[in-house]
Amino acid sequence: MNNLINLTIDGKKIQAEKGKNLVDVAKDNGVDIPTLCYFKSINPTLGTCRICTVKLNGRYTTSCTTHVTEGMDIEVNTPELLDNRKAIIEMLYAEGNHFCPTCEKSGNCEMQSHAYNMGLTVTRYPHAFSEKTIDFAPERMIMESNRCILCKRCVEEIKTKDGKSVFSFIKRGVNTRVQIDYKEERKLSEEEALHAMDICPVGAILIKGIANEKPFGERKYDFLNKNVHTSLNNNKIELKEGEKFVVATTSLAGCFGCHMSLLDIDTDLIDMLEIVEFNKSPLTDIKNFSKQCHVGLIEGGCANDENVHVLKDFREKCDILISFGECAIMGGIPAMRNFVPLQECLEEAYLNGLTSELGADIIPAHEDIPKLLDNVYPCNEVVKIDYYIPGCPPNAQHIWKVVKSILLGEEIPIAHDEFKYD
Repeated sequence: MNNLINLTIDGKKIQAEKGKNLVDVAKDNGVDIPTLCYFKSINPTLGTCRICTVKLNGRYTTSCTTHVTEGMDIEVNTPELLDNRKAIIEMLYAEGNHFCPTCEKSGNCEMQSHAYNMGLTVTRYPHAFSEKTIDFAPERMIMESNRCILCKRCVEEIKTKDGKSVFSFIKRGVNTRVQIDYKEERKLSEEEALHAMDICPVGAILIKGIANEKPFGERKYDFLNKNVHTSLNNNKIELKEGEKFVVATTSLAGCFGCHMSLLDIDTDLIDMLEIVEFNKSPLTDIKNFSKQCHVGLIEGGCANDENVHVLKDFREKCDILISFGECAIMGGIPAMRNFVPLQECLEEAYLNGLTSELGADIIPAHEDIPKLLDNVYPCNEVVKIDYYIPGCPPNAQHIWKVVKSILLGEEIPIAHDEFKYD
């Protein structure tokens, strides 16, 4: 009996086995439909993340819950669908607390890989920085709810040998989170516990004492996709004869690592100086703008009122403003203080910390000391940012590749293996 049916995916006519999952049919025919909740062994499929949404005969549906039948007309990669998928990933980054440089699963994270492939440099939504539970109580696991995207994989897949659930949803609405049953968790073998960590598409389920075994460049998604996924295409900046491009740089709330990366271009910096002059910058020690600049590079987020003042000054004095590095783009490691009340942070730093002097009872406060903001904010939540260069820090060659593209108005492709958040 012939069990093959005919359908089209993005105008391409194909044959497939009747009843097969659409995600698998598309993959078999060279069409990638991103998923986060889909897992072959889970039946019925979950359909929770929605990034696999396609148009089926003109109507929207999730492809992971769709089984192919005769005559289906499926649209996967229309501009609208691509933007919708990217928006969902951006919302997950903004709503959760995904600090890639500090995440144990960075490089092995499915959501991070999708974001790379989509060319996501920044979210269009403000970061919620919501405070969520981190559960250290289980015998071998840590449940990092800050990263959980509620895909339900662990709830449906991870069972004890006697069929008991280890993970479950508790609470409702925006308060929903995954909880571990401590008694059942202790029953899992080491292999089953590792499977629970591996099945999580982000870094929400961790095994105590297990760190990444592979270095940068050898992790699961470091070189998964060699294809160029994004590019810069700009209008060329017009210069007068003999004039150079004027660039300014500054470091806000960060570690200054991105500026150190700028210098890692080494002797190529001499060639750069043939077309570029630096104005206000730690690299020149020029304290104030002496002229309008073509490009400003911002490292670090906004943690205090001085950061905000400097950032607004750069926005006014620079025609094009670029955020580079994770602190400037998503708050980075400094933004990890957003989950602790500001007063508690100050008390820990000046009164209760291990390095505090005995009898310390004063938290420094003076009009000359910048006032800390309630949160550390990404730069784009304070002023308009024109371009973003992610990384912690971005590679020196990549930084200058992007900057030269903007200055010269050239289209320069950005490959997957140089587009990193960590």
